[in-house]
Amino acid sequence: MSILEYNGGAMIAMAGKDCVGIASDTRLGIQAMTVACDFQKTFQINSNTFVGLAGLASDVQTVSEVLKFRHDLYELREGRKMTPRVFSNVLSNLLYEKRFGPYFVEPIVAGLDAKTGKPFLSGMDLIGAPVFTDDYVVSGTCTANLHGMCETLYRPDMEVEELFETLAQALLAGVDRDALSGWGGVVHIITKDGVISRELKGRQD
Repeated sequence: MSILEYNGGAMIAMAGKDCVGIASDTRLGIQAMTVACDFQKTFQINSNTFVGLAGLASDVQTVSEVLKFRHDLYELREGRKMTPRVFSNVLSNLLYEKRFGPYFVEPIVAGLDAKTGKPFLSGMDLIGAPVFTDDYVVSGTCTANLHGMCETLYRPDMEVEELFETLAQALLAGVDRDALSGWGGVVHIITKDGVISRELKGRQD
């Protein structure tokens, strides 16, 4: 078993029309034993950028704190807001710095460019090798299930409500056949007017 699968987890980021969404489950487990159902795996970096961290729970919390620190330091030094693309590069560099003793997380970044209003999506492995995409990106212990659901349900230029429904259905259906993730979820939709967050009730078995 990979150490990345020790605590379980599943997450999706998906682009819509002038909006972008990120969803994750809320289970914290020790292999097959569930410890908590309210573990945070998605973190708001600023008003138009979210990061999702799938992997070892202790590293999820460590990396989220380091990222918040680096983001705040960037804005103090530069005197401007960090864009999602710059944040993705900062995260990639952070992971690559630790490549010989890596953080066991596989992050995804979802954001909305403040100037153009276009969605930004990226994913990376535990040493920060990035992949950029225009439609959706998945991470966690049931990526094959999530890929299948996203391929089925995704279509370009979805409005906010349709994007939420697509993310929610893809996440809930994807985690149903994975013993290490599920037990509820949370969906964040980033628009130019703000962030819409909703909790999902999942199967408790």
